[in-house]
Amino acid sequence: MPFVPVPKDLSKVKTKIALNLTKRQLICFGTAGAIGVPAYLLTRGTLGSEGAMLLMIGLMLPLFFLAMYEKDGQPAEKILRNLLRTRFWPGRRPYVTNNLYEIIEKEGKAFANQEKTAGTAKKAPAGKRPQAQKQKSLAGKKANAKAVR
Repeated sequence: MPFVPVPKDLSKVKTKIALNLTKRQLICFGTAGAIGVPAYLLTRGTLGSEGAMLLMIGLMLPLFFLAMYEKDGQPAEKILRNLLRTRFWPGRRPYVTNNLYEIIEKEGKAFANQEKTAGTAKKAPAGKRPQAQKQKSLAGKKANAKAVR
C-alpha cells in the first residue's frame, strides 16, 4: 500500500492546473513566452543570435520572477507594491503610541526640580546657621517687635 504524505497546514497547498503549475504561474509563463519569443525572432537579424537571446532573457526574467517568488504567503507584486508605498508615498501613520518612558522622564525631572527649589527655601536648624544669618534674623525679629507695639 503506497504512503502519501499529507501536510498539516493545508493553507499552503495550492491548486495545480496543468503541468503541475498553478494558474498564476501558467499566466506569467504564457505572457513571458508571448513577449520573449517574438522579441527574439524580430531582433535576431539585427542583433545577432546571441544578442537577441540576451534581450529575450531580459524581457522574460521579470515575469518568471513574478510567477515563482513568494515570501510569507505574499506574491512578488504585493511585496513590491508595499515596498513602493512605504518608501515613496508614506502618508500619515494612523496609529501612534504614547512613549511612556518619555512621560516618566519628564515627571522625574519635574519632581527633581521641585525638590531642588524646595530644598533652597528650607531654613537651616537654629544651631547650625552661620553667624551672619543669625544676626539678620535677630534684627528682623526686633523690627517686627517694634512694629507690633
